[in-house]
Amino acid sequence: MNERKKFFDGVKRIVVKIGSSSLTLPDGGLDILNMKKFVGEVSNLKKQGFEFIIVSSGAIAAGLKYLSIDRRPDDLSLLQASASVGQVELMRIYSELFSEFGIKVGQILLTHEDTTRREQYLNIKNTIEKLIKMNIIPIINENDSVAVDEIKFGDNDKLAALVSCLSEADVLVILSDIDGLFEKDPRLHPDARFISMVERVDENIERIAGGIGSTYGSGGMVTKVKAAKICSFSGIGMVIANSRDDKVLEKVIRGEDTGTFFVPQKAKRLKSKKSWIAFGKRSMGSITIDKGAEEAIVKKGKSILPVGVVKVSGNFAKGDTLKVFSLNNELIAKGISNFSREEINKLKGKNEKQIREEFGTSLCGEIIHRDSLVVFKE
Repeated sequence: MNERKKFFDGVKRIVVKIGSSSLTLPDGGLDILNMKKFVGEVSNLKKQGFEFIIVSSGAIAAGLKYLSIDRRPDDLSLLQASASVGQVELMRIYSELFSEFGIKVGQILLTHEDTTRREQYLNIKNTIEKLIKMNIIPIINENDSVAVDEIKFGDNDKLAALVSCLSEADVLVILSDIDGLFEKDPRLHPDARFISMVERVDENIERIAGGIGSTYGSGGMVTKVKAAKICSFSGIGMVIANSRDDKVLEKVIRGEDTGTFFVPQKAKRLKSKKSWIAFGKRSMGSITIDKGAEEAIVKKGKSILPVGVVKVSGNFAKGDTLKVFSLNNELIAKGISNFSREEINKLKGKNEKQIREEFGTSLCGEIIHRDSLVVFKE
């Protein structure tokens, strides 16, 4: 049994991200035929016992068509208005198509900012869980009608990866207008070699991903590979496949050699809280640690103590997330700080005895406790 087949034998909860290129026609309107195909595939698999969460693009494209705007404008307010109108149209069609199979859908609109706050992150998680328990398919999109950065950078791929983490999905399937990852852009290079499986997302894979995009989508292959990096580290498999392939989802879930499969790296799955620390919560500052502290957290599973800290950067408070760098400026971890910037500057380089003598017991403790630390270099 190959690695892909073995992985998919245990899959139950699936996040499917479908991009604008798979939902729109060349003139910008919604591709109802491909939407019907997609909805039919999801519905049939759902009836077989699989759980689905959909991350859908297409709202802006639908709105532009509805408003008779021929091309994507530069005006931000017009983009937001188009997204507002288009989201209604998009969900109306989803609801009608799924209802033909006796399936209800629920809408969740998010911005990346929603995933950075712990309380909101948990609320999103709970809403998704409740919808699934009620036999309703959650359909998630960026809240483009109010978001600014999301429209400018258009990264539903990252959103899908974060949704996969918080929902503790088994796999993320990104459906696009391309068969998967190639060594070169196959639209420019017909001889480009297809990559069926990626064992690890390294610098070479990230370099290969550069430049592959589509007419209506704004994420391209770069953001898909970044999403794969998040999923892989979190212990979640990911596949990039062509939405227009016949029964593409069924083929993927059966473990067939369809699309590009990114192998999850963690033997033990990363907990939802640690995925949030690593990828959802915004970093407010950083610390640099010495060789001894680096070895302690990477090889021995220890917390970060004041004595190992050599440098503090940024303006942060207790409870903020920090990046942790080695002496050679390599990012090795992220974690939630137990102290403010001012406090760490007082404590850095000191052992517990020195801290007790200077400050008493109030400032004794770990800079970042192991339970709130995600180590990338393990």
